[in-house]
Formats: sequence, structure tokens, C-alpha cells
Amino acid sequence: MKTMKYLFFHCCLWVAAGFPVTALAQAGTPRETAKAFINQGDYRNAILVLNRAIEKDDINVELKKDLALAYYLQRDYAKALGAAKPLVERADADVQSYQLLGMCYKAVDEIKEAEKMYRAALKKFPASGALHSEYGEILWSKAEFANAAKQWEKGIASDPNYSGNYYNAAKYYYFSTDKVWGLIYGEIFINLESFSARTPEIKSMLLEGYKKLFSEPEINKNQNTKNAFVQAFLTHMKEQSHTIANGVTPDALSVLRTRFLLNWFEKDASRFPFRLFEYHQQLAKTGMFEAYNQWIFAAAKDLAGFQQWIATHPEEYEKFNAFQKSRVFKLPEGQYYQTPVK
Repeated sequence: MKTMKYLFFHCCLWVAAGFPVTALAQAGTPRETAKAFINQGDYRNAILVLNRAIEKDDINVELKKDLALAYYLQRDYAKALGAAKPLVERADADVQSYQLLGMCYKAVDEIKEAEKMYRAALKKFPASGALHSEYGEILWSKAEFANAAKQWEKGIASDPNYSGNYYNAAKYYYFSTDKVWGLIYGEIFINLESFSARTPEIKSMLLEGYKKLFSEPEINKNQNTKNAFVQAFLTHMKEQSHTIANGVTPDALSVLRTRFLLNWFEKDASRFPFRLFEYHQQLAKTGMFEAYNQWIFAAAKDLAGFQQWIATHPEEYEKFNAFQKSRVFKLPEGQYYQTPVK
């Protein structure tokens, strides 16, 4: 599901965010110097500095992870593999070491080796959202779509604040007959990654997902209503379906979701404590829920129209925008309501 172009972009984000080159690094150290070269795209100098540093400190695993990453970014995949393989053979191998080797295997299309490695990694780190996400992508590349989704679900259940699993699972469910989990997971994703390059894609999917939800008169058709959370969600959505009688638009969705929220907290919030809906309620109580809905759906439908809405509601949008940039959306453990996978 993830293209090499995205892998490369994502890896560069790791560098910018400090993975793994800034961990334990201090200004003026070889690692800091190498990081600066990497951020400039000067991978040869980064590699030179790291190799010299490793000659003096051969047991430093962080330097060796940096070297594998630098080779990878330089697209010297043979050397990247050579540097990454010993990392996972160490007794102290961490999640990042497996991720680096996984990227290298993907780059050279060694899918079988990558699959074998991820299985071993997940035996050691069964709660790693990152490893479940990446292993799912390997399975997806083999057209094992249901098995890929199982990995993403396991990642969501075990590591609820890792965004990659929500991104992948949301797309999987959107293109399936399911009408619920693509909406739930997609919206969680855009709150975990509010400003990433992937956010506009999922916003558009959410708008189309609501159209899909109401595409047939019988909203429960082909849905897993044995799941109590799904049944409750669909029941409240059906009760408010009259609000979109003239079409699924950003304004109609704002009304629909506000009324859904009132019903949910009156009837089902105690059964299903859920951070996403609690966040909606927080926004509603502070007068920001309409701006939030416009940020999702108007921006997806018509960016010019969204800009016009901002122009006519400057104070509302500025209040929401400032709040959104200041908060960290975090999901607690134990709020997993999907049917567990084996």
C-alpha cells in the first residue's frame, strides 16, 4: 500500500524529527555532524563522519543505525542492508533496528525476507504499532488484504496512538463493504496526524465515507451489527439521517454529527467511553465543533469554499486553529471496540 516514494518521504521525516540520528546526540558530536549532513542531503559526508566515528566506537549501536539510514537515503541499498542486518542480530536490537532492515528489504523487493523478519520482530515486540503497520503493508503488497487488515487491527489494539495503522485500516475498510470503521479510523488518524501530507487524502475519504454510509435506505445492510459498538453507532446515525435529505454536505454533516453526539452521550457514552467522541463533545462545549467539521469536510469538498467559510467566520476558525495546534490528541488504552482478530 505504501509506495517507495512515500517510504522515502517518510524516512526523511524521521530524520527531520530526529529518528534515529538525534537520539542521545549532542551538539558537536559526530552524530550531530552527520545529522546536519543528512538534513542537507549530503549523504556521502554523513557516511564518512559515521564510519570514522564507528572506527573509534565500534560498540555504539546508535552510530550504526545512523549509518544504515544514511546508506538507505543515498539509495545504496546493498550497503544499507549490510549495515542493517547485524543490528537485528544483537541481543539489544530495538524496534528501530527492525524498521531500518524492513525498509531496506522493501527497497530491494526482498518481500519474503521482509516478511520473515517482521514475524521475528513481532515475537520480540508484539505491542509495536510500527511493526504491525509495516508488516501489514508487506502482506498488502502480496494481495493478502484480510491478513494485512488483521495486522493493522492488532497494531491499533496494542498501540492506540501509532497513526500508521489507522491510516492503512481506514483505507482498507473504506474500499470494503464496511461503513463504520473507515469513518472511525479515518477521523482518529487525522487527529493524530492533523498536518501531514496524508491528511487531505483521508479528509476526502471521510466525506465520501459519509456518502457511502447513507447510500442505501437500510443503513445496517451488510454491517456487523453483532458488534454492539457498531450497532449503537449505526442506530444513532440512522436516527439523524433526515439531516442529510438534501445531500451530504459540510453544513449537513455538522448538524448530523452534532445531533449524533447528543444522542450518543445520552444513551451510549457510559457503555463505550471513546476519546474521539469525548473530543467532539469538548469542541461542541467550547463552540468549536462547527469549525472542526468545516476543517474536515469543507476542506475536502472545496478548498476555495473552505477559505470563504474562514473569511466569514474568522474568530471561530482562529479559535479552533489555535486550539488544534496547542493540543495533543491521545487515545487511552482499553477503548478498542472492533471485533478482536486472532
